[in-house]
Amino acid sequence: MFKLSKQQEERAYELHKKSLVFDAHCDTVLDVYYKNRKIGKRSEEGHVDLPRLKKGGINAQIFALFIKPQFKPYGALRETLRLYNTLYNEVENNRDVIEFAYSVEDIKQNFRESKISAVVSVEGGEALEGDIDVLSVLYRLGIRCITLTWNQRNQIGDGVDETRTGGGLTEFGIEVVKEMNRLGMMIDVSHLSEAGFWDVIETSNKPIIASHSNARKLCDHPRNLYDEQIKALADNGGVIGVSFATPCLQKEKNLEDFLDHIDYISQLVGIDHIGLGMDFDGIDYCPRGVGSVEKAPNITRGLVYRGYTDEQVQKILGLNFLRVFNEIVG
Repeated sequence: MFKLSKQQEERAYELHKKSLVFDAHCDTVLDVYYKNRKIGKRSEEGHVDLPRLKKGGINAQIFALFIKPQFKPYGALRETLRLYNTLYNEVENNRDVIEFAYSVEDIKQNFRESKISAVVSVEGGEALEGDIDVLSVLYRLGIRCITLTWNQRNQIGDGVDETRTGGGLTEFGIEVVKEMNRLGMMIDVSHLSEAGFWDVIETSNKPIIASHSNARKLCDHPRNLYDEQIKALADNGGVIGVSFATPCLQKEKNLEDFLDHIDYISQLVGIDHIGLGMDFDGIDYCPRGVGSVEKAPNITRGLVYRGYTDEQVQKILGLNFLRVFNEIVG
């Protein structure tokens, strides 16, 4: 891995320490629910808990509520509520360290108080069970983001594994996008089919995000985005969260590969549309150099080594996602 000078090490340390670091995706709630793991205690299992989030300098974390296939399509909402209740209890039991964030002001206030902000997303529109009114209920619970599909088809549209049909969003899916715009919920297109992506771009009047996707030009994985998609997302004002998922990387599957995707996207559309979507606890293997969330400062070290300015590093670490969160959620 890269070797920094003493001056670079000191700069990277101070830069990471003062930055607002916003990660757009982890699957820790699923791990906690099914393995009965408590996030308040450091664990040797998984990748994320509060001690490791604190050590890694993460200030805002989007916790995904991922619906396992056996609960689709029937039982998806109930499973979502089970997972939500799990996260709610963990936050309640650790409010000296973590608080829910429902607005950008909540994130800023938690940052001032040195607390982690927990932002809740649902990974899979199956949770709506085809009922648009459920969307408002989820919003009232505090959910501020929905990944429209996972890999398969649901009532909203086709996922990336539905390659034969070429299908995009359904009529219900179009209705969901418009209602999410109205409510102020982030629309996440990671895992959505390419046709569905373009339907979202055409329909949404607010920025969208790809919470955990990389550049397909560098790695031909279906969850990664083509150049044209990245450009459209940037034109829309959105952000792509670069992921540690090793199938979405390339070559050596290490931190350098992750940084290559950041370099590529920044050269393609500029620095304002890149963030972190690390995907911890949702990946089987971590790239070398980032075995868990506590190693997040190595991202800053890598960006400093590659010549990014302090302002650029801070945008990638969190300010870009904070901007989009503010524009959509408020």
